[in-house]
Amino acid sequence: MSDNTSRFSADMTVADAMKLHPRAAEVFAAFHLGGCAHCHINAFETIEQVCGAYGVEVSVLLEVLEGLFTNEATSAS
Repeated sequence: MSDNTSRFSADMTVADAMKLHPRAAEVFAAFHLGGCAHCHINAFETIEQVCGAYGVEVSVLLEVLEGLFTNEATSAS
């Protein structure tokens, strides 16, 4: 079953994204967003703000975050 509903959005705060999926923090860390001592991100900034500050393509990060749910659906099949 294909679900085209976007759960994450550019105007969502980092804190809300992390609440939405338990592995979202791993995705941010993989993009070097808040993953190390000198790369702290503010949980109240939006995904778009964080991406802009660190030069990460918003669409790419959102695609990977959405993939967290896609991978779960595939694993459950």
